[in-house]
Amino acid sequence: MSPSNRAQPGRRSGSGRRPQGPPRSGPRGSTKPADPARLAAFEVLKAVRVDEAYANLVLPHVLGRLGLEGRDAAFATELASGTLRQQGTYDAVLAACIDRPLAKVEAKVLDVLRLGAHQVLSMRVPDHAAISTSVDLTRSKVGQGPAGFVNAVLRKVTRKSLEEWVAEVAPAREKDHDGWAAVAFSHPRWVIQRLAEAVGRDQIDALLEADNVPPSVTLVARPGRATVDELGGTPTPYSPFGVTLDSGSPAGIAAVAEGRAGVQDEGSQLVAIALAEADLDRQDSGTESWLDLCAGPGGKSALLAALAAQQSAVLLANERQPHRAGLVLANLTDRAAGTQVAGTAGVVAGDGTRPPFKDATFDRVLVDAPCTGLGALRRRPEARWRRATADLDVLVDLQRSLLDRAIDLTRPGGVVLYATCSPVLAETKGVVQSVLEDRSDVTLEPIGATVPDSAGPMAGTMQLWPHRHGTDAMFLALLRRTP
Repeated sequence: MSPSNRAQPGRRSGSGRRPQGPPRSGPRGSTKPADPARLAAFEVLKAVRVDEAYANLVLPHVLGRLGLEGRDAAFATELASGTLRQQGTYDAVLAACIDRPLAKVEAKVLDVLRLGAHQVLSMRVPDHAAISTSVDLTRSKVGQGPAGFVNAVLRKVTRKSLEEWVAEVAPAREKDHDGWAAVAFSHPRWVIQRLAEAVGRDQIDALLEADNVPPSVTLVARPGRATVDELGGTPTPYSPFGVTLDSGSPAGIAAVAEGRAGVQDEGSQLVAIALAEADLDRQDSGTESWLDLCAGPGGKSALLAALAAQQSAVLLANERQPHRAGLVLANLTDRAAGTQVAGTAGVVAGDGTRPPFKDATFDRVLVDAPCTGLGALRRRPEARWRRATADLDVLVDLQRSLLDRAIDLTRPGGVVLYATCSPVLAETKGVVQSVLEDRSDVTLEPIGATVPDSAGPMAGTMQLWPHRHGTDAMFLALLRRTP
């Protein structure tokens, strides 16, 4: 399809479906090459499946390689991201349309079927176009043999609307809410259960629905280097440095292209702000020393360095993985001058559980701990399918070690900000409570930032939510090192 004829993303009505007729070209009647936008989405799904890539990171590279811009790029983005978000729903529908387990379907064919299902059920793409282009894609990337299978399965999918399919294939909501929600909102059952423990049963559906809404692009103006007015857009409600783009690409904004501003969720901005604004028990008038213990890829470090410079402090960034440490360094480099930005003491590649720093060295320490990422499913939808319950035990042990070590590195009177992009109680309250019980030299302090309806699972902590605040589900806890 040409860009002028391609339908734009949009959810279909819940009403019954009208017959669309057969596709314009049968499984053996077309020799057209794969549509570039659909090919891009297919390649993104393959990279996520084979290479464990993140869709939001690999997508720009695929779009650039295929030369897609404007409406074609927007279509490919919605097709890839939307398919990943609603994979659980589409798999339930496809399972009802296929006479063998999905595990027996070739992975590449299943990718095409999922992409086709998204077009048929959740985008304003005519059925015949969704089917014929899926058949073309199958021939191009898989082979002639499976093309007829794809045609037949997608024709079955077109017989009902999305709402009708959910009503047919999901358990009854009143008898098995989580089973129904797993299909209706496309989240694994275990994820629904963990999120419900954190947000409450009365709000779980609202949270799951918010997880499936693509987030707006949020920018941060790094203070002292850029202003909010330079970025355009709409100011964010909680961070004084953020804006939400109304339209356009961040790459076209000079401050972003020059590294004086960046793309950063408002919740992540609030993490840096909360650490920078925390009161210290001051011991002398010397220069404050700050540490970002788990700094990659460097968005929070860049904002922290800008805030540190305004307080005549310096930030040292630490990242375990060398290639991610390189990303941090790039974020902390003045691109015009080729030097580190003000407020930066350097970047170190080191293990945060065994960092190469002396104890009681830093005034402020950020621990943005590795986590399940279940608070960022809007922007990284594949995380819901990639994580498993077994990951929690490993991650919680790591989070405890990092927080414990961060406290050792903080001088008496200094503060540690522990943050996760996950609301799961084991990763938030569980970690903080465990460290507080094991140590007598630390206290939990209230978060200074004021965000309505953001009380965390422990008094004084903060929990942000997509459905309440329009941010990732960031958890924040502030701890003070005592003598």
